[in-house]
Amino acid sequence: MNQQYQDCLEACKKCLEACNHCFDACLSEEDVKMMADCIRSDRECADVCALAITAMQSNSPHVREICGLCAEICESCADECAKHDHDHCQQCAEACRKCAEECRKMAV
Repeated sequence: MNQQYQDCLEACKKCLEACNHCFDACLSEEDVKMMADCIRSDRECADVCALAITAMQSNSPHVREICGLCAEICESCADECAKHDHDHCQQCAEACRKCAEECRKMAV
């Protein structure tokens, strides 16, 4: 695996885990309907992080484009999660922002 991807891979893995945890925790919240946009964002973000991980691991010729998209979706998820005071949402927002930052470096 290409060493240049290491920081981004780690950020994507942590983001994927944080999004999956947030998704699951949101489903247990008292007002699940209020969490619908957060849940949707978590799912989409986890999916694109998984795609970015695969692209980097396979040294895809489209890694720049995929990481660029991942950065956009992570930023969107971070914005949504940041709206909620739950610890899992705040932790997810932080992981998403870090992932977006690392993915932007890969997208240039």
